[in-house]
Amino acid sequence: MTTWPAGGGLIPATRIPGGELAAVAAAADFAVLPVGAVEWHGPHLPLGTDLILAEGFARESAVDASAGESEAGAPAGGSTAGDDVPADGGPGPRGVLFPAVPYAACPGQTRPWPGTVAIRPEIAVGYLADVIEGIVAAGFGRLLIVNGHDANMSTVRAAMEWVSGRRTASLLLVNWFQLVTPEETTALYGPLPARGHGGAYETSGVLGFDPDAVRLGAVDDLPPKPKLPVPHPYVLVESRPDPWQGWSGHISLADEPIGRRVRELAGGRLRELVAAWVSAEPPAAPTAHPLSDPPTADPLPKEPR
Repeated sequence: MTTWPAGGGLIPATRIPGGELAAVAAAADFAVLPVGAVEWHGPHLPLGTDLILAEGFARESAVDASAGESEAGAPAGGSTAGDDVPADGGPGPRGVLFPAVPYAACPGQTRPWPGTVAIRPEIAVGYLADVIEGIVAAGFGRLLIVNGHDANMSTVRAAMEWVSGRRTASLLLVNWFQLVTPEETTALYGPLPARGHGGAYETSGVLGFDPDAVRLGAVDDLPPKPKLPVPHPYVLVESRPDPWQGWSGHISLADEPIGRRVRELAGGRLRELVAAWVSAEPPAAPTAHPLSDPPTADPLPKEPR
């Protein structure tokens, strides 16, 4: 029977025999689904940048607590020793890692650039809703979705909302990009902006997982368009900011040690989120007919006409 390491961790869904799925799902604390994109990030980053980051941080979500820090982020694996799924897998949570969703809706700013494979937003929402519902229907009442592509935040959220009205589920969406604060990236990189598409922060994130995939010498810095000079939150969508080459940023600020620090910070916070989430009370089932429930108090008397 498929089991977890003694300290918890992840096992791949693709290696679970069908006859063992129900037992594994019942013993798991959660399932995890990485979502990324195949998208141009500039000459210096691979087309699978968002997938590298989503899959990398998904593996960080439940590190085997008995393996030590040197094993953090190692590819997920399972063992087949033992006859039953153990009742107590040790101090760490036990997760099941599903294959990543590779294709996504992509913004107009990157769609014309070579290598970007974009699907229509309405297709993305429907596809993600089916994937999420399929995982929940397989017996995983808690599903963590680890995102590596900003445009997925809206489509994944819409799909989650749809599924949550049809199935009893706790669905947690985490964008790795937001796990390190702007103040912390300023401390790491200095006052120049680092958080843009294909910029120093994202480049460092890839360096933290797969340094051989990055070509730091392939581009010169392309300073991004300044943000609006206001402190209030906003979402600004423009056809093509200037300067822009399907990416922008100060790539000279990125390096592998900073990438390892980004991975450490974001990975640790993701594990904190997962620990709090799996310890929380599960949700009740969705209500199909809320208006048919009996009133909790007598209605107010009608005024005479």
